[in-house]
Amino acid sequence: MNNTLKPMPSLRSDEEAEKFVETADLSTFDLSGFKPMRFEIAKKDTVINLRMPTALMAALKDKAARQGVPYARYVRMLIEADVAQAR
Repeated sequence: MNNTLKPMPSLRSDEEAEKFVETADLSTFDLSGFKPMRFEIAKKDTVINLRMPTALMAALKDKAARQGVPYARYVRMLIEADVAQAR
């Protein structure tokens, strides 16, 4: 029996992904690179304007990019985490 896991294929559309999941044996693929994903469903209807130093904004954008999320979402995630911790 072969214990080598196959790399995940590159899926370019929702249709490709759906077909892959329906037909593939996922236990034969290396899923170690997958990260949990959180879907944002709540309506975002309030806007804030925030001034900060350029260097801080650059660092924020860099860290958000490393997390794989847009910087505005990253800021919201930080605020949500802080508010949740304070409860």
